[in-house]
Amino acid sequence: MKRLIGLILLVTSLQISAQTNTDLLKHYEAYYKQMKKQSDVNGVISALTHLNILSPSQSRLDTLGYIYMSEGQYAQALNTIGIDKIANDSDIAIKVKAVSLKSLGQPKLAIGFFEDMFNRTPNALIAYELAELNLQTQNLAEADKHIAYGLVNSKEDMTKAYYEMQTPYEVPLKSAFMYLNALVTYNKDKKANIDAAVDILDAALKSAPNFNLIQLTKNELLRQKQAIQAATAQPKN
Repeated sequence: MKRLIGLILLVTSLQISAQTNTDLLKHYEAYYKQMKKQSDVNGVISALTHLNILSPSQSRLDTLGYIYMSEGQYAQALNTIGIDKIANDSDIAIKVKAVSLKSLGQPKLAIGFFEDMFNRTPNALIAYELAELNLQTQNLAEADKHIAYGLVNSKEDMTKAYYEMQTPYEVPLKSAFMYLNALVTYNKDKKANIDAAVDILDAALKSAPNFNLIQLTKNELLRQKQAIQAATAQPKN
């Protein structure tokens, strides 16, 4: 009899637990919809976190990671979906990993995910990211490859935003690739290639006269040239 009573209590407990879980799912689904309606990002994050605990879902995790990334919370984004390369990762997951790793100063790790993005959907905007990251890691041959692609495939309506000024500004994407081309040229030989790099910068300025970063870079390269010339002109003892 005791065993029978125990079994009845166990079944009843499981039924109550299942009912409670269903009720909670309905509650947080309604809460999620309401937070979206109110554009309450923290509320959406909370709702998705609870829903994923109650009913784990990879697509929900990817969405949660994407929201963290969009809010500039890159560490939280990666803590949510990880940094492992997974063959069947969604496009969202790959983008979250690529952008978050780049933003956290991990260019070598970010490159692999941007390559995955490019392989799935080749386009000039992703090529720019790859060119810039390979330049940062001094893989100049790879940077050259992506710059060449970008110069050919940049469309007139494509732009690149820059933020070094108090007020952000945009320039044609092709001009942005020309800027990277100048930097790669300079990095191949930081003494002999200054003039060649400056010529590329001047050409880019013609199509993007508001490109402040080019002017700053040009001024620095000309300063370096003057320093080299001054050092060369000094008599040797």
